[in-house]
Amino acid sequence: MKYVAFICALVSFLIVIFLTPLLMRYLRKIGLVVKDMNKENTPLVPLSGGVAVVAGTIGGLMLFIFLRKFFFTTDSIITLDLESLMILFAAMFSMFLVTFIGFLDDLFIRKDKESSDGLKQWQKPILTLAAAVPLMIIGAGTTVMGLPIFGRVDVGILYPLLFVPLGVLGASNMVNMLAGFNGMETGIGIVAIGSLGLFAFFNGSYLAALIGLMVFISLIAFFLFNKYPAKILPGDSLTYLIGGTIAVLAIVGNIERAAIIVSIPFFIEFILKARKKFRADSYGYYYNGNVKSKYDKIYSLPHIFTRTGRFTEKQITFFMVTIELFFAALIWLV
Repeated sequence: MKYVAFICALVSFLIVIFLTPLLMRYLRKIGLVVKDMNKENTPLVPLSGGVAVVAGTIGGLMLFIFLRKFFFTTDSIITLDLESLMILFAAMFSMFLVTFIGFLDDLFIRKDKESSDGLKQWQKPILTLAAAVPLMIIGAGTTVMGLPIFGRVDVGILYPLLFVPLGVLGASNMVNMLAGFNGMETGIGIVAIGSLGLFAFFNGSYLAALIGLMVFISLIAFFLFNKYPAKILPGDSLTYLIGGTIAVLAIVGNIERAAIIVSIPFFIEFILKARKKFRADSYGYYYNGNVKSKYDKIYSLPHIFTRTGRFTEKQITFFMVTIELFFAALIWLV
């Protein structure tokens, strides 16, 4: 009975493994493909892998609720009372909504097939606010926040009315800025969400740990298709889901400080992109088997490695995931 969560996580893994090839065929059929910009001849690859990941996540969580309510009703560290069920369903609804919004953005592909061009820049933050509503109306989280430098601060009613929507808004949009390399977004998500889920578990936030486990396992399954050379790209549906999940774990698990620390690479990316008025691409172009930046200056974290044109796409992804791993390790020390 103690292993119900891991059984459900295995089901999440299998759902993604089964669904992703079907999704890839469907996306190709409807023409939802974009150029893989860092490759020679820029081959067309299906876009919007977040659909499979959110299906695996919700499938695993729903199975867990079913098994715990009707079969393994005792002997578990997770108590499924009414409040816990409300939190789980609100979290699932929030993650579904933010993925759906990302999918809407993916649906419209530019004529040159270089990227999606669906929602306008001002529409994205407004729509992602809707994903915060389920968490707001149930009063998820606690009003005492753990913040870097300031420590624990009780913000009272401002937490559900201000900090929850700001957290979901900021987190769901930030991951999207650091994208463009095979396996990079997924790999960063695996490290960030895996570390936050583990941190939540050791701090007694078992519902957050459960949610983190399902997303973590689903991302690992998707990575098998998204790693270099990618058979499918994550798209905004997955980057929004990763960011939204970071916000959900921070709110449900009351681990805001840890979530801020693992998000530092995205804050750095925001500053770098702002230098170019958010008009710079993170990816580059194929150059003698490697990837070279289109810019002379650094307007994105990957540009640190692409400026010289000495590194392959696979190496750059490894470097970026390692950077995220460094900040993920800091949550245990700070």
